[in-house]
Amino acid sequence: MNIDLSAALPHLAPLAVAWAEQHASKISLHGHPLTDHQIGLARKVGVANPEKNRLAYVHQLPLPEDPQLSQAAVQIGMLGPSMIGLALGYSIYICNGHESDRLLRHECRHTYQFEKAGSIAAYLPGYLEQVLRFGYWNAPYEIDARNHEVDA
Repeated sequence: MNIDLSAALPHLAPLAVAWAEQHASKISLHGHPLTDHQIGLARKVGVANPEKNRLAYVHQLPLPEDPQLSQAAVQIGMLGPSMIGLALGYSIYICNGHESDRLLRHECRHTYQFEKAGSIAAYLPGYLEQVLRFGYWNAPYEIDARNHEVDA
């Protein structure tokens, strides 16, 4: 049974922010810093402080422990078996075997969007609202990130 995400967003957004901040903190402590090449890619897509970025390579993206939040993330297409990258502020998950400049540019563009917002708590609710309103593929933040996947 699907969740009425529009009705659930006020309850789920703070849970999503807490989950994202927890994972971002973990990656910031244990993740890999960007290489010089990767820092260059991040700068090209607008990241002001790419030296703060950290990468965590995982078998699959983690799902939230909260069952309703997990179901909502899969339902809107943000997480699940077909997803291969996830930016949480300066912290980025990349699924093993999918490392590429294209994916890193995409995720770093989300880091740029986060930098503009100022924090995960300021960025994520707006991102979620876009995904609910337009769908994952047509959300303006996603379109912007896709537009920066290839070096211009």
